[in-house]
Amino acid sequence: MATIRKRGEFQWEAQIRRKGYPAVSMTFEIKVDAEDWARDLERDMRRGVFIDRRESETTTLKQALNKYEIEVTVRKKSKVRETSRINKLLDHKLAGYSLAGIKAKDIAEFRDAGRKRGLAENTIRLDIALLSSVFEYCRKEWGIEVDNPCRKIKLPGGSKKRERRLSTLEESSLLEFIVKALPRTKYTRELIELDIETGMRQSEILGIEWSDVKLSSKSIHLDDTKSGDPREVPLSPRAIQIIQSMPRPITNCRVFDLSQDRLIRGFKRACKLAREAAEKPKAGFMENLKFHDLRHESASRWGSILNAQELCKMFGWKTMQMALRYYHPTALSIADKLIVKVSAI
Repeated sequence: MATIRKRGEFQWEAQIRRKGYPAVSMTFEIKVDAEDWARDLERDMRRGVFIDRRESETTTLKQALNKYEIEVTVRKKSKVRETSRINKLLDHKLAGYSLAGIKAKDIAEFRDAGRKRGLAENTIRLDIALLSSVFEYCRKEWGIEVDNPCRKIKLPGGSKKRERRLSTLEESSLLEFIVKALPRTKYTRELIELDIETGMRQSEILGIEWSDVKLSSKSIHLDDTKSGDPREVPLSPRAIQIIQSMPRPITNCRVFDLSQDRLIRGFKRACKLAREAAEKPKAGFMENLKFHDLRHESASRWGSILNAQELCKMFGWKTMQMALRYYHPTALSIADKLIVKVSAI
């Protein structure tokens, strides 16, 4: 039987002690609320469906986010970007709510408020995905009984596939102005050229060391990739020329001594300088160009030469779906291959 007692002028405490269950209590401002709460919990205990939600009711989203950053985010490759996302969420009013107090309508309001502020759909989706991950860790890893409200709303759509190609003029302009945008950094031109030739991701090309470069086998070994699996990046004759043009140090070190943040800022500045220097630039010249577009450009160029399986191998894709975006053989090119096959029989 529940015990209801008055605590102070405006407080009523409901306490339940039942064999086989932990002692639970809750304080309310009105006596009838305490009685209703106690009656509902005792009914759940009798039916064997009682769930102790005290921890979810006393743990705030802020506390959960801080714990998630320390225990989970720190192990991720994207920890810098996710930490920045967490810091923004910590400033939101939801951070002060208890985990149990955050409902689906609160997440929906968070989504709609982001849209009113003009945030990209993908940015909002990633914020909600992070919140969802925190709730899942609370439930599965930390033993906090809480529902995941993010699963009950319609999520924003992801970003559209980028199809940005690099024109011949844009490529030459980028190679010219990346040097001016990063005047105190060596081999920035070679970095751009090598990336277009190999299609490595930004983190991959910045992470390679001279010991990873195997000119004898015409490849670069990548230990740290997005998929988590190491891979060998094949080198074309042009890629080998670029590497051989750079003096190889006696001691092992990174091939390109540059941080991701500095490269991103330098890349943006190079695009801006190129636009300002152009006398009569065409519409879209050097606009909306990102470093990752160099990987897309590389894949598009090699897609006309390599087959889909070879593209997957070179670019580190685990499914054929990505390769098929760039592999567009014509009936004539396939027919020519059939002639070669037949003549070889």
